[in-house]
Amino acid sequence: MSTRAIPFRNGETFVTDSRVCYRVAMRLHITLDNDLVRHLDSRVGSRGRSAFIAQAVRQALENEHRWELIESALGRVADGGHEWDEDVAGWVRSQRRADERRVG
Repeated sequence: MSTRAIPFRNGETFVTDSRVCYRVAMRLHITLDNDLVRHLDSRVGSRGRSAFIAQAVRQALENEHRWELIESALGRVADGGHEWDEDVAGWVRSQRRADERRVG
């Protein structure tokens, strides 16, 4: 029976033989100072390091992407000439009332 690797768009790779498909993790070498490792271990234990670091990196990358989107949107909306300029709170209330999906 042969195995094959299946790459996905998100960068993950899955390996499959005709019966099983499983995720392949990439192993990395990183260097952290001793105080940081002690603090990490006090939070998650030495057996939880990888999962914690993976989640922290995932969250940091999502934050970076979010900031890129925010920065790319700067200046896209004109400073004036909007229907909400006179009374922003009133405009928001009217928008909320007009949304039929809104309850309450």
